[in-house]
Amino acid sequence: MHAKIKLGISACLLGEKVRYDGGHKWDRFLTGTLGRYVDFLPVCPEMECGLGVPREAMRLTGDPATPRLVTVRTHQDLTERMLNWARSRVEELARENLSGFIFKSRSPSSGLALVKVYNDQGVPSSRGTGLFAAVFMARFPLLPVEDEGRLHDPQIRENFVARIFTFRRWQELLAIKWTLADIIAFHSRHKLLIMAHSPKHYQAMGRLVAHAKEIPGQELAAQYQAHLLTALKLQATNKKQANVLQHILGYFKKVLTAEEKQELLELINAYRQGELPLLGPLTLINHYVRKYGPPYLQEQYYLHPHPLELLLRYHA
Repeated sequence: MHAKIKLGISACLLGEKVRYDGGHKWDRFLTGTLGRYVDFLPVCPEMECGLGVPREAMRLTGDPATPRLVTVRTHQDLTERMLNWARSRVEELARENLSGFIFKSRSPSSGLALVKVYNDQGVPSSRGTGLFAAVFMARFPLLPVEDEGRLHDPQIRENFVARIFTFRRWQELLAIKWTLADIIAFHSRHKLLIMAHSPKHYQAMGRLVAHAKEIPGQELAAQYQAHLLTALKLQATNKKQANVLQHILGYFKKVLTAEEKQELLELINAYRQGELPLLGPLTLINHYVRKYGPPYLQEQYYLHPHPLELLLRYHA
């Protein structure tokens, strides 16, 4: 990639003291590790809609499907103020060419899910979505988004990072005067990565590319992007990853000895069962790719979807 990935982010996760109590929720992985490859665009809904710091704590109330944003002590209803700001802000963000957004978990403005919504008796249920997050997702339904709490799960973190790196590569392709050959080359290099997330979408995208000459350029790009982002939104599970690894093994059937094939199969099966991290079989596969050099595999982003320094594939 030629430029850093641009991500929106809840400002408190960068260490900015914008929370209601004047504090922050600085995240070491986001700022220290991922931050080497990302330019963050901080957003604080409460601050930006004019509520200031410090401020009275707020919570969601009423129907989880259409909650109200209300201050805890004085019961001031700030719903319309927040929604009016959010609708304007997402249009500004539409011009930023973001590759994704990381939200503050469980926030009444920015939580993606499991946000507490209180009923008339003051009893909470964790079924809500923050008001700004809901407006953002309605405006950008396929953009890679995640909350920082879920990013502590290794598989979810791996999935999100693969999504933003892949989408950024796609955005860079669209930024040039691309041709059908560029789309075909992009698809070819991402085939195994897409397969690991969704075999169904992998097949649909293959059919789309096969008939690409029959589709107007902009419509083709829009359809391909929708398939790509929908596919990558699905979790790349151990089972799907193991199937891709076995598919890769087929490229070495004429060069590996029976013992080498068996060793790799054992590593793949151990990964499938959760006994090894993905790095186990991938290390051996990458060794064989360097040694025997199948051109198709050398170009596959599946083998290197993001920088090794992120250490994402060290987990089972």
